[in-house]
Amino acid sequence: MNFDTRSIHAGRKPDPITGAISTSICQTSTFAFEDYNQPGDYDYSRTGNPTRNALEEAIANLEGGNKGFAFSSGMAAVSTAIHLLKAGDHAIVGDDIYGGTHRLFNEIMTKYGIEFTFLRMDSREKIEDAIQPNTKMLWIETPSNPLLNITDLEMIGNVAHENKLLTVADNTFPSPYFLRPIEYGMDLVLHSTTKYINGHSDVIGGAIVTTTDELADDVHFLLNGMGSNAAPFDSWLILRGLKTLPLRMKKHAENAMIIAEFLYEHPKVSEVFYPGLPTHPGYEIAKKQMDGFGGVVSFKLKSDVAKFIRGLDLFCLAESLGGADSLVEHAATMSHASMNESARVKAGITDDVIRLSIGLEDSSDLIEDLAHGLDAS
Repeated sequence: MNFDTRSIHAGRKPDPITGAISTSICQTSTFAFEDYNQPGDYDYSRTGNPTRNALEEAIANLEGGNKGFAFSSGMAAVSTAIHLLKAGDHAIVGDDIYGGTHRLFNEIMTKYGIEFTFLRMDSREKIEDAIQPNTKMLWIETPSNPLLNITDLEMIGNVAHENKLLTVADNTFPSPYFLRPIEYGMDLVLHSTTKYINGHSDVIGGAIVTTTDELADDVHFLLNGMGSNAAPFDSWLILRGLKTLPLRMKKHAENAMIIAEFLYEHPKVSEVFYPGLPTHPGYEIAKKQMDGFGGVVSFKLKSDVAKFIRGLDLFCLAESLGGADSLVEHAATMSHASMNESARVKAGITDDVIRLSIGLEDSSDLIEDLAHGLDAS
């Protein structure tokens, strides 16, 4: 089946008892055993739950993996994935990843003996030079957050294969509708399902998709042992959001391209970050490995940031992204405030960087709103 069809049907069948088309919410903590020392398919909802499993099957299907796992948040998924490493291991990570991921790696996991090198993933030679005898993992965001840098996944897969490294790709920004990293050799795909997968700004969630039975067993062991699983109702909300993912992603990307082109021509904007623009340094790679360029546009503002934000009406000042409502955020003081200043500067996340999550409104209204903000700045 094609992607649009699978987004509606993967992992789901009408309820065998009632015939309900909508997946049932199995709102329970525990399940009865069939007999002494004989559990059924489910015994405890932390370990497994029918509603959560439907979501997990759907995401695995859309990403092309063998198993999916749903978590209570994107950071719960990140935390679980990094626990595949042990003390003494080393990971190479993109330098402009999500601020919460950077904080976890740089300020928490280092206390437990895991080492990290943060660098721009734009050169095979640079990555290979960073590989150490204890390197075990390459961690990629593409497009990255918030500068939308593009990483060549085929190159990453080749480097990882030659050096026997585990690869993790955060696919939150493009969603599986626009990019499926497993097709380029990635071992694990990760999502904050809070964002485009759910798409309605009404739930927190995360996901990991694996590619081998061994990785699936390891991830499930960590999920169950750490208690990082998604709740049944949250799983149901995210599963509902998946049904409209193709329609939403098309509109997000259509609006984003129009707005990127508008900002590119504006005299108060010094630089626009959007991989759909031919001027973007990662444009050719993005065009090769993605089916669309996503709904996030970032840019550098020449004028006053606070006045620009206060001059907006439709764009709401808020963190997160991927919902129907358009959002604006100042990365340095919001999503990436947890990165220390030197790390932000090294990554290029300067105080003039604005990130827009382009929603589903009419593009002419969004441009008018941005024009008001730019005039006010």
